[in-house]
Amino acid sequence: MTVAPVGLRCPDHATNRPPPAQVARTAARSVAISAKNAYVTQVLIAVNMLVYIVTVVQGAGINDPGGKVFVKGLLFGPAVADGDWWRLITSAFLHANLLHLAFNMLALWWFGAPVELFLGRARFLLVYIVSGLAGAAGALLATPNAATVGASGAIFGILGSALVLERQRMYVLGGSALAIIVVNIVFSIAVPGISIGGHFGGLAGGALSTLALTHFGRRHPVHGQAGLAGIIGVVAVGAIAVVVSYWKVRGIV
Repeated sequence: MTVAPVGLRCPDHATNRPPPAQVARTAARSVAISAKNAYVTQVLIAVNMLVYIVTVVQGAGINDPGGKVFVKGLLFGPAVADGDWWRLITSAFLHANLLHLAFNMLALWWFGAPVELFLGRARFLLVYIVSGLAGAAGALLATPNAATVGASGAIFGILGSALVLERQRMYVLGGSALAIIVVNIVFSIAVPGISIGGHFGGLAGGALSTLALTHFGRRHPVHGQAGLAGIIGVVAVGAIAVVVSYWKVRGIV
């Protein structure tokens, strides 16, 4: 109990702190107002759309991308084993059809903008890239001989980042990160042709990167407080993803 001017009060009523639900709603409203400032998210969406246009022009039509950019950029274990290491990240900017692109870009806008506004542009971009590398590693572990494309691994990484932040009471998605992840995992398992390994790999990469930035919840990740150690931790996650990919593709040569 807490002593107050009106007598003894329980701790939950002894302060003026707003309840968690109100905090979540306020965070969601702030994100909706400020999303136009999520410049990195906007640039990433623009790059993905531009690359898709190029692959459509080089391919067979609006829903049948192809050509040199597509073939040389997609993720394929034997090609990576032959030295095409750029595929680990270029595959995250390629899409199989227009619907694939639309779903991923909508998800990137919905989830990427609030996380970017919270982490800051440079940290968000770093987490996105590392999540893409981790997604590629997961895809190679699960299906090394399948051709894989799409930004979903990196987007799952953003969801993993949001989950870590929300577990630390920083409600970047209004407290709904876990529910969104569960729904998307169920969708990934239920729909054929989706790279489940890529999704889980990206999710792990984003979560681990954000744990590094927050020093496992001991520090706030924004305004320079993540520090050099946090940045090094994120880079280490990306390096581990590349090592895992290297280990896997060397085993399928």
